[in-house]
Amino acid sequence: MVTLKEGDKAPAFSGVDQNGNKISLSSYKGKKVVLYFYPEDDTPTCTIQACNLRDNYGLLRKNGFEVIGVSPDDSKKHKKFEAKFDLPFTLIADTTHSILEKYGVWDQKQMFGHKYMGVLRTTFVIDEKGVIRKIFLRPRNKAHAEEIVASWQQ
Repeated sequence: MVTLKEGDKAPAFSGVDQNGNKISLSSYKGKKVVLYFYPEDDTPTCTIQACNLRDNYGLLRKNGFEVIGVSPDDSKKHKKFEAKFDLPFTLIADTTHSILEKYGVWDQKQMFGHKYMGVLRTTFVIDEKGVIRKIFLRPRNKAHAEEIVASWQQ
């Protein structure tokens, strides 16, 4: 369950991206960050969300945002996802769920009466000082970039 709130300091993390590079939140100090958590590469809803962010990447960058996606998939699977859909942003592999747990997005889910552990699709918009400015618990996948920019301008 997501227990972080808007106004909280974003938890520090580090991980490995789709290119094998070590990435940490501190690397983005002084920048606005869209940190989005998603269940799995190359699945229908995750692809819709990633492609919306890709298609509106120019808009996000124009508004000063860096985009980082995090899922429990490994770097190799992220690389295939990036290549297949020409994704221009960082994808962090969190196979140990350490980042997912820090942000409270690794939790029990239920589908057709079956309970299991999985990723709660959630986006955190973090300001230049590392403070969470907005949390999207249910992102509008087909219009996610637009809702991010609109929320920042409020």
